[in-house]
Amino acid sequence: MTILDTTDTAARLRDRLGDRIVLAGDLGYDAARTPWNLAIDQRPFAVARPESAEDVVEIVRAAAALGLRVAPQSTGHGAGALADGSLDDAVLVSLAGLRGATVDPATRTARVLGGSQWNDVLAEAAPHGLTALHGSSGDVGVVGYALSGGLSFYARAHGLAINSVRAVQIVTADGRLVRASADENPELFWAVRGGSGAFGIVVSLEIDLLPYSEVVAGMLLWDAAAAPRVAHAWAEWTRFAPETVSTSLRVMHFPPLPELPPFLSGRSVVVIDGVFLGDDEEAERLAAPLRALAPELDTIARIPSGAVVQMHMDPPEPSPAASAGATLTAFTEDAVDAWIAAATTTPGLTFAEVRHVGGAASRRPDDAGAVGALAADYLVAGIAMVPVPEAAAVAQQAVHGVVAAMAPWHAPALALTFIDGGAPHGPGFGTSLARLRELKAIYDPSGMFAAAHPVD
Repeated sequence: MTILDTTDTAARLRDRLGDRIVLAGDLGYDAARTPWNLAIDQRPFAVARPESAEDVVEIVRAAAALGLRVAPQSTGHGAGALADGSLDDAVLVSLAGLRGATVDPATRTARVLGGSQWNDVLAEAAPHGLTALHGSSGDVGVVGYALSGGLSFYARAHGLAINSVRAVQIVTADGRLVRASADENPELFWAVRGGSGAFGIVVSLEIDLLPYSEVVAGMLLWDAAAAPRVAHAWAEWTRFAPETVSTSLRVMHFPPLPELPPFLSGRSVVVIDGVFLGDDEEAERLAAPLRALAPELDTIARIPSGAVVQMHMDPPEPSPAASAGATLTAFTEDAVDAWIAAATTTPGLTFAEVRHVGGAASRRPDDAGAVGALAADYLVAGIAMVPVPEAAAVAQQAVHGVVAAMAPWHAPALALTFIDGGAPHGPGFGTSLARLRELKAIYDPSGMFAAAHPVD
Protein backbone atom coordinates (compact mmCIF):
# COMPACT_ATOMS: atom_id res chain seq x y z
CA MET A 1 0.00 0.00 0.00
CA THR A 2 1.18 3.55 -0.74
CA ILE A 3 0.85 6.50 1.61
CA LEU A 4 -0.17 9.38 -0.67
CA ASP A 5 0.63 12.19 1.74
CA THR A 6 3.24 11.12 4.28
CA THR A 7 3.53 14.57 5.79
CA ASP A 8 -0.19 14.83 6.51
CA THR A 9 -0.35 11.25 7.80
CA ALA A 10 2.61 11.84 10.12
CA ALA A 11 1.06 15.03 11.47
CA ARG A 12 -2.28 13.35 12.13
CA LEU A 13 -0.57 10.38 13.77
CA ARG A 14 1.38 12.64 16.10
CA ASP A 15 -1.76 14.63 16.86
CA ARG A 16 -3.53 11.44 18.00
CA LEU A 17 -0.66 9.77 19.87
CA GLY A 18 1.61 12.59 21.06
CA ASP A 19 4.91 11.47 22.55
CA ARG A 20 3.98 7.80 22.26
CA ILE A 21 4.98 8.00 18.61
CA VAL A 22 8.43 8.57 17.05
CA LEU A 23 8.61 9.59 13.41
CA ALA A 24 11.40 9.48 10.85
CA GLY A 25 13.44 12.63 11.38
CA ASP A 26 12.74 12.75 15.12
CA LEU A 27 15.80 12.77 17.35
CA GLY A 28 15.03 9.36 18.88
CA TYR A 29 13.91 7.58 15.71
CA ASP A 30 17.12 5.62 15.06
CA ALA A 31 17.30 4.32 18.62
CA ALA A 32 13.59 3.46 18.69
CA ARG A 33 13.64 1.52 15.40
CA THR A 34 16.79 -0.51 16.17
CA PRO A 35 16.02 -4.16 17.04
CA TRP A 36 18.07 -6.57 19.15
CA ASN A 37 19.52 -7.99 15.94
CA LEU A 38 21.64 -5.02 14.94
CA ALA A 39 22.20 -6.39 11.44
CA ILE A 40 18.61 -5.52 10.52
CA ASP A 41 18.06 -1.97 9.32
CA GLN A 42 14.29 -1.71 9.80
CA ARG A 43 12.81 1.65 8.81
CA PRO A 44 9.12 1.83 9.69
CA PHE A 45 6.89 4.81 8.97
CA ALA A 46 6.82 5.40 12.73
CA VAL A 47 7.64 3.68 16.00
CA ALA A 48 5.05 3.57 18.79
CA ARG A 49 6.11 3.06 22.40
CA PRO A 50 3.13 1.99 24.53
CA GLU A 51 3.37 1.56 28.28
CA SER A 52 -0.06 0.01 28.86
CA ALA A 53 -2.70 -2.08 27.14
CA GLU A 54 -4.78 1.08 26.75
CA ASP A 55 -1.90 2.71 24.87
CA VAL A 56 -1.82 -0.24 22.47
CA VAL A 57 -5.54 0.09 21.83
CA GLU A 58 -5.13 3.76 20.96
CA ILE A 59 -2.15 3.04 18.70
CA VAL A 60 -4.00 0.36 16.74
CA ARG A 61 -7.07 2.56 16.36
CA ALA A 62 -4.98 5.51 15.19
CA ALA A 63 -3.08 3.40 12.66
CA ALA A 64 -6.31 1.89 11.32
CA ALA A 65 -7.91 5.32 10.94
CA LEU A 66 -4.95 6.51 8.87
CA GLY A 67 -4.63 3.39 6.72
CA LEU A 68 -1.34 2.31 8.25
CA ARG A 69 -0.26 -1.24 8.99
CA VAL A 70 0.97 -2.33 12.42
CA ALA A 71 4.02 -4.47 13.22
CA PRO A 72 4.33 -5.67 16.85
CA GLN A 73 7.83 -6.24 18.23
CA SER A 74 9.05 -6.97 21.76
CA THR A 75 12.84 -7.33 21.53
CA GLY A 76 13.65 -7.75 17.85
CA HIS A 77 15.54 -11.03 18.11
CA GLY A 78 13.45 -12.15 15.12
CA ALA A 79 13.75 -8.89 13.20
CA GLY A 80 15.32 -10.69 10.25
CA ALA A 81 12.05 -12.45 9.50
CA LEU A 82 10.04 -9.22 9.83
CA ALA A 83 12.45 -7.53 7.42
CA ASP A 84 11.21 -9.72 4.57
CA GLY A 85 8.48 -7.15 4.01
CA SER A 86 8.59 -3.36 3.73
CA LEU A 87 7.68 -1.30 6.79
CA ASP A 88 7.30 1.94 4.83
CA ASP A 89 3.59 2.07 5.62
CA ALA A 90 3.75 0.47 9.06
CA VAL A 91 3.83 1.60 12.67
CA LEU A 92 6.35 -0.56 14.50
CA VAL A 93 4.89 -1.10 17.97
CA SER A 94 7.81 -1.55 20.35
CA LEU A 95 6.56 -3.30 23.47
CA ALA A 96 9.80 -2.72 25.39
CA GLY A 97 7.99 -0.45 27.87
CA LEU A 98 5.39 -3.09 28.69
CA ARG A 99 7.34 -5.45 30.93
CA GLY A 100 6.70 -7.41 34.09
CA ALA A 101 5.60 -10.81 35.37
CA THR A 102 3.41 -11.94 38.27
CA VAL A 103 3.65 -15.51 39.56
CA ASP A 104 0.90 -17.50 41.26
CA PRO A 105 2.76 -20.30 43.06
CA ALA A 106 -0.47 -22.11 44.00
CA THR A 107 -1.47 -22.66 40.37
CA ARG A 108 2.13 -22.66 39.07
CA THR A 109 1.29 -20.02 36.49
CA ALA A 110 2.61 -16.58 35.54
CA ARG A 111 0.96 -13.57 33.95
CA VAL A 112 3.49 -11.93 31.67
CA LEU A 113 3.23 -8.51 30.02
CA GLY A 114 3.72 -8.32 26.25
CA GLY A 115 7.21 -6.82 26.16
CA SER A 116 8.68 -9.03 28.88
CA GLN A 117 11.84 -11.06 28.51
CA TRP A 118 12.44 -14.49 29.98
CA ASN A 119 14.71 -13.01 32.63
CA ASP A 120 11.68 -11.12 33.97
CA VAL A 121 9.76 -14.37 34.38
CA LEU A 122 12.64 -16.33 35.89
CA ALA A 123 13.34 -13.61 38.47
CA GLU A 124 9.77 -13.88 39.75
CA ALA A 125 9.49 -17.67 39.46
CA ALA A 126 12.78 -18.63 41.18
CA PRO A 127 11.79 -17.59 44.75
CA HIS A 128 8.87 -20.02 44.47
CA GLY A 129 11.01 -22.92 43.25
CA LEU A 130 9.61 -22.63 39.73
CA THR A 131 10.93 -22.11 36.22
CA ALA A 132 9.54 -21.90 32.69
CA LEU A 133 9.88 -23.41 29.23
CA HIS A 134 12.21 -20.55 28.34
CA GLY A 135 14.66 -20.15 25.49
CA SER A 136 18.42 -20.50 25.59
CA SER A 137 18.84 -16.76 26.24
CA GLY A 138 17.25 -14.78 29.05
CA ASP A 139 16.74 -11.60 27.01
CA VAL A 140 14.49 -13.19 24.38
CA GLY A 141 10.92 -11.85 24.36
CA VAL A 142 8.40 -14.21 25.97
CA VAL A 143 5.48 -13.52 23.64
CA GLY A 144 7.23 -14.01 20.30
CA TYR A 145 9.05 -17.09 21.54
CA ALA A 146 6.12 -18.78 23.29
CA LEU A 147 3.52 -18.09 20.60
CA SER A 148 5.82 -19.26 17.80
CA GLY A 149 6.55 -22.67 19.31
CA GLY A 150 9.42 -22.23 21.73
CA LEU A 151 12.02 -25.01 21.86
CA SER A 152 13.53 -25.05 25.35
CA PHE A 153 16.02 -27.32 27.05
CA TYR A 154 13.01 -28.93 28.77
CA ALA A 155 11.25 -29.65 25.47
CA ARG A 156 11.88 -33.39 25.22
CA ALA A 157 10.28 -33.87 28.64
CA HIS A 158 7.60 -31.15 28.59
CA GLY A 159 6.94 -30.26 24.95
CA LEU A 160 6.99 -26.91 23.20
CA ALA A 161 6.53 -23.71 25.17
CA ILE A 162 3.50 -22.81 23.08
CA ASN A 163 1.53 -25.50 24.86
CA SER A 164 2.17 -23.81 28.22
CA VAL A 165 0.11 -20.75 27.15
CA ARG A 166 -3.24 -20.69 28.94
CA ALA A 167 -4.64 -17.33 27.85
CA VAL A 168 -3.71 -14.14 26.03
CA GLN A 169 -4.89 -10.56 26.13
CA ILE A 170 -4.71 -9.23 22.60
CA VAL A 171 -5.61 -6.03 20.78
CA THR A 172 -7.29 -7.00 17.52
CA ALA A 173 -7.51 -5.15 14.20
CA ASP A 174 -10.80 -3.48 15.18
CA GLY A 175 -9.07 -1.87 18.16
CA ARG A 176 -10.60 -4.08 20.85
CA LEU A 177 -8.77 -5.54 23.84
CA VAL A 178 -10.01 -9.11 24.20
CA ARG A 179 -9.11 -12.18 26.20
CA ALA A 180 -8.61 -15.43 24.34
CA SER A 181 -8.46 -18.82 26.02
CA ALA A 182 -9.98 -22.26 25.69
CA ASP A 183 -13.24 -20.79 27.01
CA GLU A 184 -13.17 -17.26 25.60
CA ASN A 185 -12.72 -16.57 21.89
CA PRO A 186 -11.42 -20.12 21.40
CA GLU A 187 -10.87 -19.77 17.64
CA LEU A 188 -8.68 -16.72 18.17
CA PHE A 189 -6.86 -18.57 20.95
CA TRP A 190 -6.20 -21.47 18.57
CA ALA A 191 -4.92 -19.10 15.88
CA VAL A 192 -2.66 -16.94 18.01
CA ARG A 193 -0.84 -20.03 19.28
CA GLY A 194 1.28 -20.19 16.15
CA GLY A 195 -0.12 -17.23 14.22
CA SER A 196 1.06 -14.85 16.95
CA GLY A 197 1.55 -11.29 15.65
CA ALA A 198 -0.49 -11.92 12.51
CA PHE A 199 -3.68 -11.67 14.59
CA GLY A 200 -3.01 -8.68 16.82
CA ILE A 201 -0.77 -7.29 19.51
CA VAL A 202 -0.50 -9.51 22.57
CA VAL A 203 -0.30 -7.28 25.64
CA SER A 204 -0.15 -10.13 28.15
CA LEU A 205 -0.29 -13.89 28.36
CA GLU A 206 -0.71 -16.52 31.05
CA ILE A 207 1.64 -19.49 31.05
CA ASP A 208 2.18 -22.65 33.05
CA LEU A 209 5.43 -22.94 35.01
CA LEU A 210 7.58 -25.97 35.82
CA PRO A 211 8.28 -27.23 39.38
CA TYR A 212 12.09 -27.13 39.20
CA SER A 213 14.09 -25.01 41.60
CA GLU A 214 17.31 -26.79 40.57
CA VAL A 215 18.36 -28.95 37.64
CA VAL A 216 21.50 -30.70 36.51
CA ALA A 217 22.80 -28.72 33.54
CA GLY A 218 25.98 -27.46 31.94
CA MET A 219 28.38 -27.97 29.08
CA LEU A 220 31.30 -30.08 27.95
CA LEU A 221 33.94 -28.45 25.72
CA TRP A 222 36.72 -29.73 23.46
CA ASP A 223 38.96 -28.19 20.84
CA ALA A 224 37.32 -28.29 17.41
CA ALA A 225 39.90 -30.85 16.30
CA ALA A 226 37.86 -33.34 18.33
CA ALA A 227 34.63 -32.54 16.44
CA PRO A 228 34.43 -35.81 14.43
CA ARG A 229 34.95 -37.98 17.49
CA VAL A 230 32.60 -35.96 19.70
CA ALA A 231 29.85 -35.50 17.10
CA HIS A 232 29.63 -39.17 16.20
CA ALA A 233 29.58 -40.17 19.87
CA TRP A 234 26.87 -37.61 20.70
CA ALA A 235 24.72 -38.71 17.74
CA GLU A 236 24.90 -42.33 18.89
CA TRP A 237 24.25 -41.30 22.52
CA THR A 238 21.10 -39.36 21.58
CA ARG A 239 19.53 -42.44 20.02
CA PHE A 240 19.16 -43.91 23.51
CA ALA A 241 18.88 -40.75 25.64
CA PRO A 242 15.64 -40.60 27.64
CA GLU A 243 13.14 -37.78 27.26
CA THR A 244 14.35 -36.29 30.54
CA VAL A 245 17.47 -35.09 28.69
CA SER A 246 17.58 -32.26 26.13
CA THR A 247 21.00 -31.45 24.64
CA SER A 248 22.67 -29.69 21.74
CA LEU A 249 25.93 -30.10 19.83
CA ARG A 250 27.77 -27.05 18.48
CA VAL A 251 30.93 -26.06 16.71
CA MET A 252 31.76 -22.48 17.71
CA HIS A 253 34.32 -20.16 16.13
CA PHE A 254 35.45 -17.24 18.31
CA PRO A 255 37.51 -14.25 17.16
CA PRO A 256 40.55 -13.21 19.25
CA LEU A 257 38.80 -10.65 21.43
CA PRO A 258 40.14 -9.54 24.84
CA GLU A 259 36.64 -9.55 26.38
CA LEU A 260 36.32 -13.29 25.77
CA PRO A 261 37.65 -15.76 28.36
CA PRO A 262 41.01 -17.29 27.36
CA PHE A 263 39.52 -20.73 26.73
CA LEU A 264 37.36 -19.23 23.96
CA SER A 265 39.25 -16.24 22.55
CA GLY A 266 40.60 -16.94 19.07
CA ARG A 267 39.61 -20.58 19.17
CA SER A 268 37.26 -23.01 17.47
CA VAL A 269 35.64 -25.44 19.88
CA VAL A 270 33.03 -28.18 19.96
CA VAL A 271 30.48 -28.05 22.76
CA ILE A 272 27.74 -30.30 24.12
CA ASP A 273 25.32 -28.67 26.54
CA GLY A 274 21.92 -29.41 27.98
CA VAL A 275 19.66 -30.19 30.89
CA PHE A 276 19.38 -33.51 32.73
CA LEU A 277 16.15 -33.81 34.72
CA GLY A 278 16.04 -36.26 37.60
CA ASP A 279 18.37 -36.98 40.48
CA ASP A 280 22.14 -36.57 40.56
CA GLU A 281 22.84 -40.29 40.30
CA GLU A 282 20.78 -40.60 37.11
CA ALA A 283 22.39 -37.50 35.62
CA GLU A 284 25.87 -38.88 36.38
CA ARG A 285 25.00 -42.16 34.70
CA LEU A 286 23.62 -40.44 31.58
CA ALA A 287 26.51 -37.98 31.26
CA ALA A 288 29.21 -40.65 31.76
CA PRO A 289 29.56 -41.66 28.07
CA LEU A 290 30.04 -38.01 27.10
CA ARG A 291 32.52 -37.38 29.89
CA ALA A 292 34.45 -40.44 28.72
CA LEU A 293 35.37 -38.36 25.66
CA ALA A 294 37.72 -36.36 27.94
CA PRO A 295 36.46 -32.77 27.60
CA GLU A 296 38.87 -30.03 28.62
CA LEU A 297 36.00 -28.21 30.37
CA ASP A 298 33.09 -29.81 32.22
CA THR A 299 30.50 -27.59 33.94
CA ILE A 300 27.68 -30.13 34.29
CA ALA A 301 26.40 -29.85 37.85
CA ARG A 302 23.26 -29.17 39.84
CA ILE A 303 22.47 -25.47 39.47
CA PRO A 304 19.55 -23.13 40.15
CA SER A 305 17.08 -23.53 37.30
CA GLY A 306 17.22 -19.79 36.62
CA ALA A 307 20.89 -20.13 35.66
CA VAL A 308 20.12 -22.39 32.68
CA VAL A 309 19.83 -19.30 30.43
CA GLN A 310 23.58 -18.70 30.90
CA MET A 311 24.57 -22.23 29.84
CA HIS A 312 24.28 -21.81 26.05
CA MET A 313 26.60 -18.77 25.92
CA ASP A 314 24.26 -16.73 23.73
CA PRO A 315 25.35 -13.09 23.23
CA PRO A 316 24.38 -11.15 26.38
CA GLU A 317 23.55 -7.92 24.54
CA PRO A 318 22.19 -6.77 21.16
CA SER A 319 24.34 -8.13 18.33
CA PRO A 320 24.36 -8.16 14.51
CA ALA A 321 23.82 -11.65 13.13
CA ALA A 322 22.37 -13.80 10.37
CA SER A 323 20.78 -17.16 11.07
CA ALA A 324 19.04 -20.06 9.37
CA GLY A 325 17.58 -23.34 10.51
CA ALA A 326 15.90 -26.56 9.43
CA THR A 327 14.69 -29.78 11.03
CA LEU A 328 16.14 -33.23 10.43
CA THR A 329 14.55 -36.65 10.27
CA ALA A 330 17.73 -38.28 11.55
CA PHE A 331 21.37 -37.62 12.40
CA THR A 332 22.99 -40.69 10.85
CA GLU A 333 26.71 -41.28 10.43
CA ASP A 334 26.58 -39.78 6.94
CA ALA A 335 24.64 -36.80 8.27
CA VAL A 336 27.19 -36.29 11.03
CA ASP A 337 30.02 -36.27 8.50
CA ALA A 338 28.19 -33.71 6.34
CA TRP A 339 27.50 -31.50 9.32
CA ILE A 340 31.12 -31.64 10.56
CA ALA A 341 32.42 -30.65 7.12
CA ALA A 342 30.05 -27.67 6.94
CA ALA A 343 30.52 -26.64 10.56
CA THR A 344 34.31 -26.63 10.43
CA THR A 345 35.06 -25.29 6.93
CA THR A 346 32.31 -22.83 5.95
CA PRO A 347 33.81 -19.32 5.61
CA GLY A 348 32.18 -16.68 7.77
CA LEU A 349 30.31 -19.11 10.01
CA THR A 350 30.27 -18.36 13.75
CA PHE A 351 28.19 -21.21 15.21
CA ALA A 352 26.76 -24.42 13.81
CA GLU A 353 24.33 -26.34 15.99
CA VAL A 354 22.39 -29.58 16.02
CA ARG A 355 19.76 -29.84 18.74
CA HIS A 356 18.17 -33.08 19.86
CA VAL A 357 14.39 -32.75 19.66
CA GLY A 358 11.80 -35.55 19.53
CA GLY A 359 10.17 -36.76 22.73
CA ALA A 360 7.32 -34.65 24.05
CA ALA A 361 8.28 -31.86 21.62
CA SER A 362 7.11 -34.06 18.74
CA ARG A 363 3.76 -35.01 20.32
CA ARG A 364 0.82 -32.67 19.73
CA PRO A 365 -1.49 -32.27 22.76
CA ASP A 366 -5.23 -32.62 22.17
CA ASP A 367 -5.83 -29.00 23.20
CA ALA A 368 -2.99 -27.53 21.11
CA GLY A 369 -3.35 -24.45 18.94
CA ALA A 370 -2.27 -23.98 15.33
CA VAL A 371 1.25 -25.11 16.28
CA GLY A 372 1.62 -27.73 18.96
CA ALA A 373 4.53 -29.99 18.07
CA LEU A 374 7.69 -30.22 15.99
CA ALA A 375 7.68 -33.40 13.93
CA ALA A 376 11.43 -33.94 13.83
CA ASP A 377 14.11 -35.71 15.83
CA TYR A 378 16.81 -33.06 15.36
CA LEU A 379 17.17 -29.42 14.40
CA VAL A 380 20.11 -27.83 12.58
CA ALA A 381 20.96 -24.13 12.76
CA GLY A 382 23.69 -21.79 11.62
CA ILE A 383 24.60 -18.36 13.01
CA ALA A 384 27.09 -15.87 11.58
CA MET A 385 27.99 -12.51 13.06
CA VAL A 386 27.74 -9.45 10.83
CA PRO A 387 30.29 -7.00 12.29
CA VAL A 388 29.86 -4.56 9.37
CA PRO A 389 27.07 -4.32 6.77
CA GLU A 390 29.47 -5.41 4.04
CA ALA A 391 29.76 -8.81 5.76
CA ALA A 392 26.03 -9.54 5.48
CA ALA A 393 26.21 -11.41 2.17
CA VAL A 394 28.98 -13.71 3.38
CA ALA A 395 27.11 -14.32 6.63
CA GLN A 396 23.89 -15.24 4.82
CA GLN A 397 25.78 -17.57 2.52
CA ALA A 398 27.42 -19.23 5.52
CA VAL A 399 24.29 -19.94 7.53
CA HIS A 400 22.27 -21.12 4.56
CA GLY A 401 25.22 -23.22 3.47
CA VAL A 402 25.20 -25.16 6.74
CA VAL A 403 21.48 -25.79 6.41
CA ALA A 404 21.79 -26.78 2.74
CA ALA A 405 24.55 -29.25 3.56
CA MET A 406 21.98 -31.22 5.54
CA ALA A 407 19.34 -31.22 2.79
CA PRO A 408 19.27 -35.03 2.34
CA TRP A 409 18.04 -35.33 5.93
CA HIS A 410 15.65 -32.35 6.06
CA ALA A 411 12.25 -32.98 7.62
CA PRO A 412 9.15 -31.23 6.20
CA ALA A 413 8.54 -29.40 9.48
CA LEU A 414 10.10 -26.06 10.48
CA ALA A 415 10.63 -24.47 13.89
CA LEU A 416 9.27 -20.93 13.55
CA THR A 417 11.69 -19.50 16.12
CA PHE A 418 14.60 -20.69 13.96
CA ILE A 419 13.32 -19.08 10.74
CA ASP A 420 15.04 -15.84 9.84
CA GLY A 421 14.67 -13.68 6.74
CA GLY A 422 14.39 -15.11 3.26
CA ALA A 423 12.88 -18.44 4.30
CA PRO A 424 9.37 -19.85 3.66
CA HIS A 425 7.15 -19.83 6.73
CA GLY A 426 4.39 -22.18 5.55
CA PRO A 427 6.04 -25.44 6.67
CA GLY A 428 6.23 -24.00 10.17
CA PHE A 429 2.43 -24.03 10.34
CA GLY A 430 2.01 -27.47 8.77
CA THR A 431 -1.57 -28.55 8.15
CA SER A 432 -2.87 -25.55 10.14
CA LEU A 433 -1.96 -23.03 7.46
CA ALA A 434 -5.23 -23.16 5.53
CA ARG A 435 -7.33 -22.59 8.66
CA LEU A 436 -4.97 -19.84 9.83
CA ARG A 437 -5.55 -18.03 6.54
CA GLU A 438 -9.30 -18.33 6.95
CA LEU A 439 -9.15 -16.89 10.46
CA LYS A 440 -6.76 -14.14 9.34
CA ALA A 441 -9.43 -13.00 6.86
CA ILE A 442 -11.96 -12.90 9.70
CA TYR A 443 -9.90 -11.20 12.41
CA ASP A 444 -7.74 -8.97 10.17
CA PRO A 445 -9.58 -8.62 6.85
CA SER A 446 -7.51 -5.64 5.68
CA GLY A 447 -4.20 -7.30 6.51
CA MET A 448 -3.27 -4.55 8.93
CA PHE A 449 -0.91 -6.62 11.08
CA ALA A 450 2.57 -7.26 9.67
CA ALA A 451 4.01 -10.32 11.42
CA ALA A 452 7.47 -11.82 11.45
CA HIS A 453 5.82 -15.11 10.46
CA PRO A 454 2.94 -14.16 8.14
CA VAL A 455 0.13 -16.61 7.47
CA ASP A 456 -1.21 -14.94 4.31
